[in-house]
Amino acid sequence: MKVFYFHPDIKLFFNSLEDMVSAKVSSTIKLLSIEEYHLSMPYSKKIEKNLYELRISSFQNIRIFYTFYEDQIVLLHAINKKTQKLKLKDLSTTRNRLKLLHS
Repeated sequence: MKVFYFHPDIKLFFNSLEDMVSAKVSSTIKLLSIEEYHLSMPYSKKIEKNLYELRISSFQNIRIFYTFYEDQIVLLHAINKKTQKLKLKDLSTTRNRLKLLHS
């Protein structure tokens, strides 16, 4: 399945990562493109209806929020997660981009 970057900030975020982390992110996204809906923990977790979280754990915990739309995987938002709880700002950004995608 093809992967689409919804916003240019996502690629900028990926480019800012260290090489080892960036390689792990790329391989996990490739795994998602192969496994699609079948990818589960510890790699992927459903957040709410039509919204999923791709989880990359290393010395940095990267979270990539995505959805499935018209036979594509759409990456909506990416963060470096530093706390146990997900920040409302990041969830709000993700939800807004999901709404824009469906409008």
